[in-house]
Amino acid sequence: MNGSIRKRGKGTYELTIDLGRDANGKRRRKFVNVKGTKSKAQQTLRALLTSLDKGIPLETSKATVAKFLERWLTDYVETNTGPRTLEGYREKIQSYILPNLGGVSLVKLTPQHIQGLYSEMLGRGLSPRTVLHTHRILREALSHGVKWGLLMRNVCDTVDPPKPRRKEMTALDYPDVQRFLDVAVASPYGPFFFLSIYTGLRRSELLGLRWSAVDIARRTMSITETLQVVNGKGLMSLEPKTDRSRRLVSLAPDALACLAGLKIKQREQREALGMTWSESDFVFAHTDGSPFYPNTVSKRFGELVKKAGIPHVRLHDMRHTHATLMLKEGVNPKTVAERLGHASVVITLDTYSHVLPGLQEEAAAKFEEGMRKAANTN
Repeated sequence: MNGSIRKRGKGTYELTIDLGRDANGKRRRKFVNVKGTKSKAQQTLRALLTSLDKGIPLETSKATVAKFLERWLTDYVETNTGPRTLEGYREKIQSYILPNLGGVSLVKLTPQHIQGLYSEMLGRGLSPRTVLHTHRILREALSHGVKWGLLMRNVCDTVDPPKPRRKEMTALDYPDVQRFLDVAVASPYGPFFFLSIYTGLRRSELLGLRWSAVDIARRTMSITETLQVVNGKGLMSLEPKTDRSRRLVSLAPDALACLAGLKIKQREQREALGMTWSESDFVFAHTDGSPFYPNTVSKRFGELVKKAGIPHVRLHDMRHTHATLMLKEGVNPKTVAERLGHASVVITLDTYSHVLPGLQEEAAAKFEEGMRKAANTN
């Protein structure tokens, strides 16, 4: 595609873009007026030519934020992320962004629009964390608008979202863990909760675990699948959250014994019903082989917590309990990060920073003890 610039007057330029010839051989051209400097006109021309090269229509001035975001969800998010990510993005866009900015022209979106959105959300009582998540989604979407040549800049880069307060993680101590397990042992969901505490796996990872991923001889589990509910599609088997979430998790002897016992019990139950047991079956399932439902698992967990008389915790807090107790036992944070499937040890250190001060004091004391022993030896 070719284009040219012609000065029309003071601070005004006309861009001419050659669109080739139509079916009748008639020459087609597009004219665009730009107010500002020649440099801005040149920059606009480059962006328009880039858009044409990528097959993007030039009538972007009429595109609203709503139309752009819908296209971004369809063309990019739907093809590059999982169903749950798409669902989360769409929910926040429809709930927060579109009611405020949906009708705004994409090319006329300003930092003031964005800042106004965040102020409105906070004014409605939404948490800073929700605003931050919305900011990240909008920022990512607009970054693709820049790449596609629809925008000259990402206005989200000039806006500071609110900083959410650090969430304090709730974790049980050893006595409370044991009290919970004493009550949970009689529940059909007992093995699930036992493995949750002993491995630190996410709920979806445990639900998606199949017997083929459990290597009793090597005492490991391979996390390669998750089971999650997706709106409009029901229970779905999906890939793990991130590449780091695909991992091999070592099993302690008690966890291994729990799985071995569950495997034998499942086989016997299926045979009694005249059903076939398979290595491809889910580890945590009902007698008929159907997998546990996520919300049901969490509900049963809450009931057992009350029955055990321990502090109120969520099922996800068993993951925090596993990590916290391991760190307190002196396990290397990098090992804990790998076990939890964190993308980086930095996430582990940041999430469990409340545990580290005590560990640092203990480390300092041990260092001093070593120095004193060395001094006494000399």
